[in-house]
Amino acid sequence: MKKFLNSNKEYPALAAVAAGLYPVLFYYSRNFDMARSWEHLLYFGGVFIMLPVLVFLMLHRLFKLPALRPYNKYVLPFLNLFTFLFILKTFLFVPIERKIIVGIFVISFLFARFLHSHLKKVIVLELLLAVMGFLAVSQVIFQKLTYSDAWKLQPDDIENVMFKKKPNVYFIQPDGYVSFSTLKDELYKVENSEFEGFLEANNFKTYPDFRTNYKSTLASNSGTFMMKHHYYDFNLDVQEVENARKMIISENPVLNAFKSNGYETYFLSETYYFLNNRPKLGYDHSSIPYNIIPFLNKGLGEQEPVLEPLKQYLSDTIRNPKFFFIQVLKPAHINTTAGSSQGAAAERRQWIERLKESNKLMRKLIDEILKKDPEALIMILADHGGFVGLNYTGEGDAKTEDKAIINSIFSTNLTIHWPNNDVPEYDTKLKTPVNVFRILFSYLSENKKYLKNLQADESYICLTEGTEPGVYKYIDSSGNYVFEKMEPKKDN
Repeated sequence: MKKFLNSNKEYPALAAVAAGLYPVLFYYSRNFDMARSWEHLLYFGGVFIMLPVLVFLMLHRLFKLPALRPYNKYVLPFLNLFTFLFILKTFLFVPIERKIIVGIFVISFLFARFLHSHLKKVIVLELLLAVMGFLAVSQVIFQKLTYSDAWKLQPDDIENVMFKKKPNVYFIQPDGYVSFSTLKDELYKVENSEFEGFLEANNFKTYPDFRTNYKSTLASNSGTFMMKHHYYDFNLDVQEVENARKMIISENPVLNAFKSNGYETYFLSETYYFLNNRPKLGYDHSSIPYNIIPFLNKGLGEQEPVLEPLKQYLSDTIRNPKFFFIQVLKPAHINTTAGSSQGAAAERRQWIERLKESNKLMRKLIDEILKKDPEALIMILADHGGFVGLNYTGEGDAKTEDKAIINSIFSTNLTIHWPNNDVPEYDTKLKTPVNVFRILFSYLSENKKYLKNLQADESYICLTEGTEPGVYKYIDSSGNYVFEKMEPKKDN
């Protein structure tokens, strides 16, 4: 160490690696699930480590020319600190923040001008931070490797179900769309008769008391596609479930069942949210190509079309039965943080405007489907409620006994167009998403044995305020509002 610090030798490659290594490890330690693909690793390694190495080496050599030699001692100190802070900023604030970049430039310039002789100390500090980052990432990887996915196991052979009916199945998921009965509640007070009348005229059946099992998109869909409860993995930090995107997009019992019955499968979405970490695509077709998904993003991205891709897929030459999962962004939930909230009243007004837009799009989707496929099985199934009545969704992390608020979080729309209006008598069992596909597969297979292993129609939430932090049951299988802390099952 002392030899390195006292040496007159310059280390441009080491200075570059030190500048980029800790920020990359820092990002992985906090966002591992968003960057767990090999493509992410190659991208980060290339852009944030190898590219700086090349730039440092080139500029270091350039400033050895006689005309630039007087400035050579400032080059590596400036590049090192600027690169370190710039990459760290990039991971923390994905959009370009000009004021922050100017600040980084000024700090780096002043360091290079007045403290350039301390560069090697800075490099040592950066490498020590990288060691700490490596240990943090190692801990995350260990947790991933030792994660138990025993909860995914099915109690029967439903993954091998054989369909006797094979209509085309369209699963339309409008984000944050509450049940039609909830729209009439005091918190929402929404006039929605036009859209509801359109559905009724087209022989859709609505399920007014339907509600979600989990309050977020990933958690809800994980339970829906796995047909099992996961209780958020009891992870209060992220309030999600391990490998959620992989379960939804790559492989799950629902997708496997459709494929094994000869279905062509399609994923259409207005956002690349489910594709952020580049999970292997389990669907045969996707409306969103992976090459448009940025490696770094903190949001939903530009809104992508779903109507035009649907028209194209409906007109393709594939004659197999088809399963479509169509994700619609609106009406969504209210804003997520206090800083972004405009207050409960304004959030409600904006939610209603988004609801109108959602209705227009879904009407177009349904018209297009029924025009080409009048005997389709169309299922409008939302993922969670709209959270209207709160100032922002984060307020839902605090314990409440307000039934209207709880209903606003969990109320979910389920409306189904059964082929030829052939409604099964056991559709009364449709109460929460975790059982929807199990009931649907019973209908398609004409086999009621799969109804013997329905999951509990219960709704769960992660609470961090107003009570002991934990996962709580808010609504039981009978629809009663309860407050019961859940505990992880101990491995035998």
